[in-house]
Amino acid sequence: MDATKTAAGVLLGVGVGTLLGVLFAPAKGTETRKKIINKGQDYADDLKGKFDDLFQDVSDKYDSFLEEAKAAIPTK
Repeated sequence: MDATKTAAGVLLGVGVGTLLGVLFAPAKGTETRKKIINKGQDYADDLKGKFDDLFQDVSDKYDSFLEEAKAAIPTK
């Protein structure tokens, strides 16, 4: 659980740092907004990929557990 909190904190820190860096960069407002939108999309895609990986991992473990349970139950 601590590793999860640490990872979430790091991701949040990176996101906030990136956002502040983009906001304070010497660029036009339209360019800044585009950068924010692009970074947000990048983070959303990354997060979706992590959730997809997590779902696949849980699904694989469930399937493995089901197979082991079926093998452990004697059939007549």
